[in-house]
Amino acid sequence: MTRRLATLAFGLCLLAAGSARAQDRPIGFQTPSKNIACQFFTDNGQGLLRCDIMNLESRPRRPADCELDYGHAFEMSAKGAAGRICAGDTVIDPSLPVLAYGEVWQRGGFTCRSEQTGLTCFNAMQRGFSLARGKQEVF
Repeated sequence: MTRRLATLAFGLCLLAAGSARAQDRPIGFQTPSKNIACQFFTDNGQGLLRCDIMNLESRPRRPADCELDYGHAFEMSAKGAAGRICAGDTVIDPSLPVLAYGEVWQRGGFTCRSEQTGLTCFNAMQRGFSLARGKQEVF
């Protein structure tokens, strides 16, 4: 009986570890070109979407108050404005699933559409951004 309980306890530990790892996986996607990736986060119950673009034809000037990288990262909340952010990290992750051209991704009030010409994402307030190698727009 003791051996059976130990085996059961070991199995439950493995199951819990696997479940924790599944929850640690990022939520989001990357474009087929793998040049743009987005991840969804929740902060105090509020949704946040961040998208990064790896290769840009030109980068905007970094603001004086930004000591990190600038120009590649975009962020928006579910009901707020979108914009470029100062960031020293990236959400580009090769393990993210690919959002095929012509497909739509939706989660937590955000909608993103992948096209051969780039990626467009917006929130419930119709605020968002369009990202492509040649041009990035915030609306």
